[in-house]
Amino acid sequence: MKPRRKSSRARTSTPDNRATTPSTESGRATGLPPRDWIMSALLVLITLAAYWPALHGGLLWDDDSHVTPEPLRSWAGLIRIWTDLGATQQYYPLLHSAFWIEHKLWGDAVLGYHLVNGLEHMISALLIVALCRKLKIAGGWIAAFIFALHPVGVESVAWISEQKNTLSTVLYLAAAGAYLNFDENRNRRWYGLATVLFILALLSKTVTATLPAALLVLLWWKRGRIEIRRDVRPLLPWLAGGIVAGLFSAWVERVYIGANGTEFLLTFTQRGLIATRAVCFYFGKLVWPANLTFIYPRWTIEAGAVWPYVFPAMVASALIALAKLAPSRRGPLAALLIYGGTLFPALGFVNVFPFQYSYVADHFQYAACIALMVPVGWSLATFSDQVSSFVRPYITAGIVAISLLLALLTFQQARSYQNATVLYETTLARNPDCWLAHNNLGNILARSPATLPDAIIHLEAAVRLKPDGVYAQNNLANALANSDRMQDAIPHYEAALKSDPTYSRAHKDFGTALMRTPAGTTEAIAHFEAAITLNADDEEAHNDLGTALVRLPDRTESAILHFRTAVRLAPKFVQAHNNLAAALARSPGKFTEAKAEIEEALRLDPSYAGAHYTLGVMLVSESRLAEARDEFLKAVELKPDFPEARDWLSRFHR
Repeated sequence: MKPRRKSSRARTSTPDNRATTPSTESGRATGLPPRDWIMSALLVLITLAAYWPALHGGLLWDDDSHVTPEPLRSWAGLIRIWTDLGATQQYYPLLHSAFWIEHKLWGDAVLGYHLVNGLEHMISALLIVALCRKLKIAGGWIAAFIFALHPVGVESVAWISEQKNTLSTVLYLAAAGAYLNFDENRNRRWYGLATVLFILALLSKTVTATLPAALLVLLWWKRGRIEIRRDVRPLLPWLAGGIVAGLFSAWVERVYIGANGTEFLLTFTQRGLIATRAVCFYFGKLVWPANLTFIYPRWTIEAGAVWPYVFPAMVASALIALAKLAPSRRGPLAALLIYGGTLFPALGFVNVFPFQYSYVADHFQYAACIALMVPVGWSLATFSDQVSSFVRPYITAGIVAISLLLALLTFQQARSYQNATVLYETTLARNPDCWLAHNNLGNILARSPATLPDAIIHLEAAVRLKPDGVYAQNNLANALANSDRMQDAIPHYEAALKSDPTYSRAHKDFGTALMRTPAGTTEAIAHFEAAITLNADDEEAHNDLGTALVRLPDRTESAILHFRTAVRLAPKFVQAHNNLAAALARSPGKFTEAKAEIEEALRLDPSYAGAHYTLGVMLVSESRLAEARDEFLKAVELKPDFPEARDWLSRFHR
């Protein structure tokens, strides 16, 4: 990342007069020149074209927990985003506040979220230009186009959940720019603004905790030294805040997200081997972005194997070589240090949930890759400036060709993110032994009876690849139970609970499956009670337990208590309102309350067939047969395979 060498053109000196840069790369006090507007427009248009397939994509994997879920959509929910660690998937309150605002603007329409991701991605690219000018590094526009169009960024931009990457990177780069202004003029206002932006970045994604270290490297690159009073002291609060945020985020990952277990029992040596291999892997994907995959194969750390030590040897050799070069050229070493430092939180020394299935992911190097793209931009711009005017147009044509090639690769990669089915099918084509892709694709296919056999094939593959996988075992059990293969399903429910007795979802699903068997109600109740013991605020478990209890003699009052708990926990839980109404209608003296509950169920969802059926039964008890018949007809219209409603209709024709 060495500044551009002297040119005969107009120039501006760097602070230590080591190098200069052409005036086209230096800012103007009176606004942006026309060239910048043209370049900005080109960057926006080409980036939008490259990401076009993903802009119309649907929700992927955990997007539904980021696109603000129902319990958090109120003002009270916004407060919970900031005060309740378990309210969101990860404690990134600024990110989830942004999602909260976006949901107020366009609800569940995914296009809005994709456009925000894309916009933030393009803003980061433009901030790269601004930072290059601030640092007097030539080739800022080249670096910006490479960043905007490189296919390694697709995972962050096309995946709605990764707005944590796009938003935090904007704030990261803006904080860096503000701090560099402070470094020049020591104006406290710039320091205050930079600090606020840094805090906001941490509240979006804690990988930005690496910024103060990156700034120290940049200051060393600029001046060839680090002064404690001038350089280190102002960044001490940032360093302390970053360390605290990083430790807190690691604790949240372990306690709330599940970054613990046998998959994370690694020695320091193993973690070092993973880290250095990951650095080489990421660098390779930047240089040769072939076979980019949503989930890469998880590496096996072989005990006693010698070949994995090639990677630490390569990283150490690069550091030693660049350190020897540093007295004359500090740029390459600075770039590698910033790249590796920004990657550090995802290199394996800190447990993160994705390590269960892969140690690497494209989105882990989203912000880090800027540190290498800027030197590439500088190198191309410097080379173009040094060659003859005859050769220069060919260099420019080559840069344009590289940009268009990257855009084409990004377009192709973005097509994989059109929907979850395509994403997992593409992943399995490149990583056929990915148990998670088999599991998730199986879940999607299990939603339709027509594709249930294919779902079972994928879920069986997931269980074969990861026999101790509680999710795969439970999902396979559900698919088998839904295929009327209850005897085949039971061993998988049991295996899931053996792997993790605290997995409440398996208890609920096992109980639901047992409810379909002639004598399974009592055992089902035990599983629903276990689920509630594990999570007393699980409205589904309370509703399920109530459904089981109401089948037993003299247990209606207990069922009503659990239905009431379910609607208290989730006031818009239509099925619970309906079940509560049905139970109240059978209890002496509670018919009026039953009417209120069924009216609430129909207000919340007029198309819920079960509520029309319950209302029909209640009307029959009042001898309002014509109205009852109309409700049964509505139930059958909404749900043609509704035997109970059809049975009642048949009685009216007798």
